[in-house]
Amino acid sequence: MSNPSQVAQSEIGARRPVLSREERERRWQRTRRLMEDLAVDALIVAGLTGRERYDGYLMNESVNGIVVFPASGDPVVLTWSSHRYSRRLGKALEGYKFWIEDMRSGAFGPNLVSVLREKGLDTGRVGVVGVETRALADIEGIVPYKTWSHVVTSLPSCEFVDVSDEFCRMMLIKSAEEINLARFSASIGESACHRLLEAVEPGVDEAYLYAEVMHEIYRHAAASILPFMILWTGPEVSGWGQPLWTYWGGDTRSIEVGDTVEAEMFPTYGGIETQQQMTIVVGEPDDRRRELADVAERSYQAGLATLRPGATFREVYEAMEVPLREAECWHLTPLIHSVSPLIWVGPFPVGLEHMPGGHRYKSQTTAGMWGQDLAIEPGMLFAFEPNASKERHRVNIGGTVLVTEVGCEDLNSLPLKMRYVSV
Repeated sequence: MSNPSQVAQSEIGARRPVLSREERERRWQRTRRLMEDLAVDALIVAGLTGRERYDGYLMNESVNGIVVFPASGDPVVLTWSSHRYSRRLGKALEGYKFWIEDMRSGAFGPNLVSVLREKGLDTGRVGVVGVETRALADIEGIVPYKTWSHVVTSLPSCEFVDVSDEFCRMMLIKSAEEINLARFSASIGESACHRLLEAVEPGVDEAYLYAEVMHEIYRHAAASILPFMILWTGPEVSGWGQPLWTYWGGDTRSIEVGDTVEAEMFPTYGGIETQQQMTIVVGEPDDRRRELADVAERSYQAGLATLRPGATFREVYEAMEVPLREAECWHLTPLIHSVSPLIWVGPFPVGLEHMPGGHRYKSQTTAGMWGQDLAIEPGMLFAFEPNASKERHRVNIGGTVLVTEVGCEDLNSLPLKMRYVSV
């Protein structure tokens, strides 16, 4: 914990990195090796409105579409509207070599059937990404029922197998170019954390804080994907999610002395997401928040000490959970999960029954750990977000961590401790 005078301003490189044509070839080769291992003749990779935008991995664009990727021959992108490809035709993009040139618009179901028949795949074995994805925000899949029922009804001789887990596992290990994008994305998040810390003071409202953070992300050519930004403020903070006023409108709350300001950011640059969690106290922190900050910091350090090649996802989570259990804290959100893609997730919430008033709501279930046996490898990215709660008080800190050949590396620094603003 420290005040802002002890924190140096982050720096973002002047040159924005982009993926090369060589990276396209690397991804396509890895994808075809995966297809060979899975004995499939093609992949249907659905991005659609899903949070993880799987189509972008193969095309370096996000068109809310579906990529049909055959074992040999050129892939095809399907999208819902012609304006997704008409934007390619302007003079500003003249001469640009898109990763996939063949883009077609219209209803997804009939177009999928048409392309599979055109490619001679209507009697083949086809892998599918997105029907049964385990992505945290899309746990029941992202392909609409009407689309998929049309495909399977129209192609009764085609064998479809869901390979979402295998495809995501391939995505999780980053190349040197992707790691470069991850560092840049994390540096944008770091800068957004600094801007939030500078902006917090009594009298400013939540909408102003939200706008300052989002401006900092977007001005560096990044995006912020669902849920865009988490922001909760007040003398007690025990929630998670977008501010309620982002839907219902109206006045937004003004910051007061004694408040906690909690934020989570999701900067995504070049298709690579990183995350940062900030807790800021307005004024001198009380003993309860100091205690929770200490527990969260010890949880973070326990994760750093455990995350290394050869460890398992379960081992890292269990190490991070020990300080909370010893301090009799509960946690609302995961202590750790993967990013890019967000698939492997620690259990949450754990201990919510200890929150005063929680009995008002039914079905207080805990999402179990997904991917507990995942073997940690170099190039993987994880969000460390230890959060410790007692009563209705909560401290959430953390950033993005890269697995290296010998251990791991923090990609963030400012959000790794609770901060406070002197008043």
